[in-house]
Parts: sequence; structure tokens; C-alpha cells
Amino acid sequence: MDEGLSIGEVAEATGLSVHALRYFEREGLFLRDIPRSGGGRRVFSAADVEWLVLLNRLRDSGMPIAGIREFAALVGAGPGNEAERLKLLKQHEADVRAKIAELEACLDVVHHKVVAYERHVEEGTARGLWSPGQGAAR
Repeated sequence: MDEGLSIGEVAEATGLSVHALRYFEREGLFLRDIPRSGGGRRVFSAADVEWLVLLNRLRDSGMPIAGIREFAALVGAGPGNEAERLKLLKQHEADVRAKIAELEACLDVVHHKVVAYERHVEEGTARGLWSPGQGAAR
């Protein structure tokens, strides 16, 4: 890593596509300008990879690109805006917790159906469950 990482190596390390890495660079989401080798190839550092892992987690957890851009700009601006960063992260945390709660409610419904189907299959009474024209679903 002393010599830096190629875009392909960073893609492999982060799970992001080369296209996504170029997009992140175009959008100014890195904390620094990514230097180029003599041959014009991007040269990434281990710190760039760590930053990308964080950005990817924010993106995967539903933070809009505008929020990621705002967070990156705040971090890139340096010390003095930590309260703003915290506010943004706390809001995202609340959004993620709400999303998890919604998914848990969905999981409860699915689990109850699994239990019902397991019971019907085990008892041999599954025939006709949710068949078209059966009327109300069981």
C-alpha cells in the first residue's frame, strides 16, 4: 500500500464498482483530490479505502447522495464543524432505526405466515391455502 492502490484494487477492497468509484470522485466525495500516476492512473491510499467503506455504509443504509455529499464536505472542511456532522449522523441514525423498525414489522408478518404454513403442512391441511378463488386468505 506504500505505492498506492489502483482503482481496480480499491474496487476489490471496497466492493464498489470502478464506475461507482469514478462517480464518487466526480461528485467530490473524497476528502482529497485523488492523485494520478505518471501514466494518468488514479493512485488511492489506505485512508481513501477506509473513507470509501464509510461512505458505502452510509449509502447502503439509505443516506441520500446529497447527505453523503454534505457529510463529505463537512469532514473535508476540517475541524470546527463537528456539531454539524453529529447532527447529520444522528438524523441518519434515526432514519435507519425507523427503517429497521419497519422491516421488523414486516418480518413479524412473514414469520406468522411461516408458522401458519408450517402448521398446515405438518397437519396435512395446507391444500388450498391462498388458492385463487378461495375467498379470504388464511
